[in-house]
Amino acid sequence: MAIPVVLIVAITVADILAPQSIHLGPLLVVAPAITASFGGSRLTALIGALAVAALVAISVIRTSIFTSNHESQLIALVLISSFTVLFCRLRERHSAELRQVRSVAEAAQEVVLHPLPEQIGTLRIASDYRAATDQARIGGDLYAAVRTSTGTRMLVGDVRGKGLPAIEEAALALGAFRSAAHREPALAALRAELDAVVDWSLSQPSREGTDAEESFITAVQVDIPDDEPVIRILNCGHPPPIRLHDGHATALVPRQYGAPLGMGLPQAPKGTLDTFPFDPGDTLVMYTDGVTEARDREGRFYPLTDRLAAWTDTGSPDQLVDRLRDDVVAFCGGTLADDAAVVVVHREPVSGDQESPGDSRPTLRPSIAHRTL
Repeated sequence: MAIPVVLIVAITVADILAPQSIHLGPLLVVAPAITASFGGSRLTALIGALAVAALVAISVIRTSIFTSNHESQLIALVLISSFTVLFCRLRERHSAELRQVRSVAEAAQEVVLHPLPEQIGTLRIASDYRAATDQARIGGDLYAAVRTSTGTRMLVGDVRGKGLPAIEEAALALGAFRSAAHREPALAALRAELDAVVDWSLSQPSREGTDAEESFITAVQVDIPDDEPVIRILNCGHPPPIRLHDGHATALVPRQYGAPLGMGLPQAPKGTLDTFPFDPGDTLVMYTDGVTEARDREGRFYPLTDRLAAWTDTGSPDQLVDRLRDDVVAFCGGTLADDAAVVVVHREPVSGDQESPGDSRPTLRPSIAHRTL
C-alpha cells in the first residue's frame, strides 16, 4: 500500500517544483492502476480519490483548477480511476464465484472419494490425488478402503478418460465396492460384481455412443489380512503395486492380468489371485498411470520404482506421499497429462502390549494425510 501513496506524493512534489511548461499530473493515474494489481475495489477507489485530490492540489498551487488543461486532466483521471475500480469489482465477483465452485468441487470429492482413515488396524495409510483437468479437484481416479472382520480391503482404480463422465464411473465403482466389500466375498466374486455394475451403467441409454463403448476401469483389489504377513491382490489391468521391503522396491506383478472392469467381454481373462509377502515394517505403494506416465521435457516417463528404491529411508506414509507428489510435479514441470492418485499403506509392527491385529478396529477420523495434489 505504501507504493502508490509514495508515488502520489513524489509526482505531486515533482509537478509543483517543475517548470510551468512541464506537467507531471497525468502520471498520477499510475497509483490506482498499481493498486488494482494487489488490492480490492475499495482500496483502489481510496487511492484513486487520493490521486484526484493530489491533482486538484497541483492545479490550485500552480495556476488555477479552472484552466482547460487541468480540467481535462482531472476528468481523465476520474474516468480512468472509475473504470479501474469497476474492473476490480468485477474481478472480486468472479473470484467469489470461483471460490464457491471450488468449495462445491471439494464437497463432491468428499462424497465420491471419502478421505481414507490415517490408520486401520495395524495399517497406516496416506493418499494423494491430483486431477488433470484445470482447476478441478476430482477426476477419474478412485480409491477406497473397507474394514472387514478379518482384515482390510482396498481398491485403487482409473477410469478411462477425464471430466464428468469419468467422475460418474468412478462414483459408481466406489459405491459398488463399498456396498459389496463389507460382505466379505472372495476377491474374484467381488470383481465379478464390480464388473457387472460397470457393464450395466455403460449399457444405459444415456451412455450410448462411442465414448461408452470404449469406457472401462482398470483396478487393483487388495486384501490385507490381520493375522497373516501376506497381501492378496487381484489385478484388473492396472499398474502393479510396489512393495518396499528391506531397502528394495519390488513391483508385485500378477501371474495373469484380468481384463479391466466394464469391457463387456464374456471370454475376457478374469485374472489370478496372487499372494505376496507383506511383513510388519513393509510399505505398499498403489498408484494410477498418471504417475508413471508423467513425462519430463525430453519425453521420458517418470521412474517410479527407481525413485521409491532410493527413498526407502523415508519415514511415515504421509512423508512418502509428500515427497512423491513434489517429485512428480517437479519432474513434469508442474503439468500432468492425466489424473494421478497415490495410496501408501504401511504395516506397523505389533508389540506385545498392543491389542492383537484381529481385534483392531479402524480409526474413522478424517485423514490428515489426504490432500489434493
